[in-house]
Amino acid sequence: MVLEYPEDLKYTETHEYVRLDGEIATIGISGFAIEQLGDIVFLELPDVNDAVEKGESFGTVESVKAVEDLKAPVSGTVVERNDDVVESPEQLAEDPYGEGWLIKVRIDDANDLDDSMTAEEYRTLVEGE
Repeated sequence: MVLEYPEDLKYTETHEYVRLDGEIATIGISGFAIEQLGDIVFLELPDVNDAVEKGESFGTVESVKAVEDLKAPVSGTVVERNDDVVESPEQLAEDPYGEGWLIKVRIDDANDLDDSMTAEEYRTLVEGE
C-alpha cells in the first residue's frame, strides 16, 4: 500500500486526521495507522449528539494485532457518524481519507487545531525522514 498524506488535512501524533469544513471537522485515522494495525475487525464510535473532548478517547479500533483508543483532535459535538465503517471496518483500509472517515464533529473552538501537524510534518513523523 502506498501511503498518502493528503495536504488538505491536519494530523495528530496519535494518527487521527481532521478535514475542516467551516465548523464541521471530519475525523478519521491515517493510512499509516491503518497499515500498522493490520486487519481491522471492530470499531466503536460515539453516537450522534455525544460530546467529544480534545485529547480524550472517543472510541476504539480493534485489529487482529491490537486494540487502540481513538483520541479526539478537537472538542465538540458529534453530528454524524459513519455507520458503514462500523458495520464493515475493513473499509477503512480501502479509502481512509474518503469513505473511511469515522465521525463528524461541530467543533467548539477552531484553535483546537493549532497544535496539529501538516501533511509534511506528519509524514516526517511516521516515516522518520
